[in-house]
Amino acid sequence: MPLNARPIADQTLDELECVEWGPPTFDSALATNIHRLRRLPLKQYGIEDLRLMIGQQIGLNYLVPRALDHLEAHVLAAGDFYPGDLLASVARLSDGFWATHQILIPRALAAIDAALARVGKVETSEKLPGELRAARARLAALIGDSPAG
Repeated sequence: MPLNARPIADQTLDELECVEWGPPTFDSALATNIHRLRRLPLKQYGIEDLRLMIGQQIGLNYLVPRALDHLEAHVLAAGDFYPGDLLASVARLSDGFWATHQILIPRALAAIDAALARVGKVETSEKLPGELRAARARLAALIGDSPAG
């Protein structure tokens, strides 16, 4: 079966991006983990895996939609740091990413709005509400939406 006939979730980033990174050339836990994750089928990624890879700006074309799927189910999904850390990683993505992925912005805005409605009810990073409000304004401006929310 050709690679492109397999569902994206069954493929690895190495396969999807047609680039095999091989073993890490830098001896660190972060580098080792990133290289391991590139060889893991996307359907096996957990919340922390998504947070880590998105935070490192790796595989964004494939991982951000999966992260948004998780966030639609649980807006304050937590990796290893705090409730909402996955959303924070998504919200920190550059305007350059969002400008070329505008179709994802409404999903990101919906997640941010839902998180802002809940964030005062859970113990999380004290910086999260401000980060989310700033990200909401940036993303809304990219699609000409109202910055209120």
